[in-house]
Amino acid sequence: MSTPRVGVIGGGQLARMMQPAAINLGIQLRVLAKSSSDSAAQVIPDCLIGAHDDWESLIKFAEGCDVITFDHEHVPTEFLAKLQELGFAVRPGPHALKFAQDKIVMREALSKLGIPCPLWQEIIAIEDIDSFASTAGYPFVLKSARGGYDGNGVWVVDDKSAAEKVFTEITNRQNQVLAEQLVPFKRELAAQVARSPHGQSVAYPVVQSAQTNGICHEVISPSPDLSDERAIAAQEIALRIAKELDVTGMLAVELFDTGSEILVNELAMRPHNSGHWSMDGSVTSQFENHLRAILDWPLGSPAATSPATVMVNLLGKDVGDLHTAFRHVMARDPGIKVHLYGKEVRPGRKIGHVNVSGDNIEDLLARAWHAADYLTGVIDE
Repeated sequence: MSTPRVGVIGGGQLARMMQPAAINLGIQLRVLAKSSSDSAAQVIPDCLIGAHDDWESLIKFAEGCDVITFDHEHVPTEFLAKLQELGFAVRPGPHALKFAQDKIVMREALSKLGIPCPLWQEIIAIEDIDSFASTAGYPFVLKSARGGYDGNGVWVVDDKSAAEKVFTEITNRQNQVLAEQLVPFKRELAAQVARSPHGQSVAYPVVQSAQTNGICHEVISPSPDLSDERAIAAQEIALRIAKELDVTGMLAVELFDTGSEILVNELAMRPHNSGHWSMDGSVTSQFENHLRAILDWPLGSPAATSPATVMVNLLGKDVGDLHTAFRHVMARDPGIKVHLYGKEVRPGRKIGHVNVSGDNIEDLLARAWHAADYLTGVIDE
């Protein structure tokens, strides 16, 4: 068998973190990055500089790849369809990826399948704001249908004036507008599954996540105080979505837990921030299973290797050189695993994460947050 070559469109940290798994599996990665300084371009030698929305760059990049996958979901589906017509394997395919690219298309599909979602409505004209408000009440959420990430493209509006202002802002950008109920959730969960082209699927433990300014900052795996019954229900939702939408590779389903029900918030068809804990806390990381899945290889066990794992993201602050803090962090807690993305430090930017595993969640949280805060300069002792 010749060495498989997997093309990853996008040069961010997700592509970067596929590289160790690819090395272990004897897979050659090729990455399409915006610049040679991109996170993945620093560690993947086979790198083409180009744009994900430029056809000439995409066709040049695809030549010689056994399968093409993604670091993000922003590649035009019409280009992906053309690649498929030319015989390239694209996983997940554009027929599935569209549900992660367009929130209105996603809501329509999930509602048709009977998957529990927040109350929602497409807002086509300003007059639609009144009809949705009469049902959902204020405040509610307005979203750009396409292009949002890490809280971008999402607004909570408190009254009609604010809603009309956001509606105008979104439509001026030639985007569609989605209105959703502001869900009174108790916590946010994420259910991740991997699925191969021939239909094999595995489900990871359901995790609890916490956000800072719309950016995932903390993940606890498995989610504490979540009954087996509710955890299985969340996994079944993710497995059903993967099957019905014909997703290949990793699928992350972000969920609202209201205490009485679990509602689907967002979908991501790629490795996801909520699964970074798996790099040090599971038998098979999300990155390895993504590669296995898109190559249609047997999937690895998603089982946890410790009773619990906590991940805390490193969000950039004013400290530019993270390595100066390594000596203290490593000496103080040899069990901490630090993962850096090779990215320029900017306030609020995800520049890495830490993982720590054990059996006491409160202790793990304290250890992970101390390491993250020391690395980013929040504390100095």
